[in-house]
Amino acid sequence: MEIERINETTIKFYITYHDIERRGFDKEEIWYNRERGEELFFEMMNEVNDEDTFEMNGPLWVQVHALDKGLEVIVTRGQMNDGSVKLEIPVGDDKEESPVDKSIVDMLDQQFVQDQDNELVKDQSLSVVIGFRDFEELISLSHSFTEDIDTSLYHFENVYYVFVTLDESYTDEEQDNMLSRMLEFGYESDVTIHRIREYGKTIQENNALQVMRENFAR
Repeated sequence: MEIERINETTIKFYITYHDIERRGFDKEEIWYNRERGEELFFEMMNEVNDEDTFEMNGPLWVQVHALDKGLEVIVTRGQMNDGSVKLEIPVGDDKEESPVDKSIVDMLDQQFVQDQDNELVKDQSLSVVIGFRDFEELISLSHSFTEDIDTSLYHFENVYYVFVTLDESYTDEEQDNMLSRMLEFGYESDVTIHRIREYGKTIQENNALQVMRENFAR
């Protein structure tokens, strides 16, 4: 995948259809299967962050061009200022691409909600996939972290994964603190929860850490 930084708030990347298929996606399903389209997008964004830090910490404008041999994706991060959103959208050369596909653009709308003043704000919940290569570390986590939070447990490609959701009842500082404590036992995974759910095995869908704590002695 080719990555190009346009400016401080805009990044562009190009991925071939061959690369898309190599990652386990079908060329057609990314347009018509919303979940798979989201999975591919966030997998690409994780790769972008590995090479060039680009935080998705505000409203995003996403433009997708379908070219002959792949997809060109331009992502621009908006700036929040007194409740208004400022987008500095780059204007490229005219090309004969297909129009922006609404199903892919719309896949980001679930990250943002309208507050009581009808302003666009980022959803304050935090969802993280944590990987564990050692089952004993997972057991230790279940006994060390006793807060009542939403967790699910999966097994995929010889790795155990806990999907953690910290809702908006926790402040950003509390979320960061909880995540730091959990990462003492595992690591933040680049594998998306969509892929894990589709190709892996679901061990415990709800209250995973609590069930682990009740069934395994430390």
